[in-house]
Amino acid sequence: MCPINLAHGAGQEKALRYAATLARMFAAKLYVCHSIENVELLGTQIIEATEADLRKYVGELMSMLFFQAEEAAPDWESFVVSDNDPSEAIAREAAKRRVDLIVMCSRRRPLRAALIGSTAERVCRTAPCPVLVTHPDQREWMNGKPDALSLKRVLVAHDFSDYAEVALNCARLFAQKNRVELHLLHVLPAPLINEPELAWTQGVAEGTYHKAARQLQHFVPTEARRWHEVKTLVRWGKPYGEVLAYAKDQQIDLICMGAHGAGFEMQALFGSNVDRVLRQAPCPVLIARPLKPSLAAPDLQDLARSTSEHLNRN
Repeated sequence: MCPINLAHGAGQEKALRYAATLARMFAAKLYVCHSIENVELLGTQIIEATEADLRKYVGELMSMLFFQAEEAAPDWESFVVSDNDPSEAIAREAAKRRVDLIVMCSRRRPLRAALIGSTAERVCRTAPCPVLVTHPDQREWMNGKPDALSLKRVLVAHDFSDYAEVALNCARLFAQKNRVELHLLHVLPAPLINEPELAWTQGVAEGTYHKAARQLQHFVPTEARRWHEVKTLVRWGKPYGEVLAYAKDQQIDLICMGAHGAGFEMQALFGSNVDRVLRQAPCPVLIARPLKPSLAAPDLQDLARSTSEHLNRN
């Protein structure tokens, strides 16, 4: 599903292009929605006109994208939703329609978002499926053809949690489809000034580092390495800072992260690690959440099944 705002064409068009390309690659149905606030103040004619504008906008973009490539467009449907909170409407419709992936654009308004959070950030907290967030000034990995992606390097920020496993499963799905490099990064917290000096002797620090490195290696099955090159790395520091630095240094095309825990839900006022990465990443970011399978995409359905089995075991 791709939520768009008809008043902001450039970034919305990019998100819709990604959504349409992925829908065709995974043989999935594409839903495109537009949210109207204060619908009780609007007349039926205005709502119907908005629905017509949405259908026209999506239809023209589909024709342009797939006609040039002489390919069939994916099955798509557009609709208008009404809610004073667009993020709630998007999450509700995604659950209702058993959506596998939400693709949306963030306009990155950091000052406002730091206080109340952007619509994209709020959707990432409540969506019943993974959310792929794009932005206008990102590194591109869609080469203009609807049957292929120029995706070369995918980064998973792995904190050894269940939701990081969901992110890894999503990343592996992209990697298998495109035979790309898969990077796994784990960030260890730097020692605090008031911690006992004995707790951070060189031997203890090295032991912690090597233990994390060994754990990271085990998260990628041997058979997965036959599909793509896998690189693992452990760093010290602030998670969001190291993720952003690594993504920039390695020219990462897609960052995958799991959304969970107090660090994501309780620190929205100052920005969690996920929020900060969403606002500053040089490439699209996929926020992994439990996936509700549909009947349209076998690959994503397999991903949902493996994710569910993993979460149930833990």
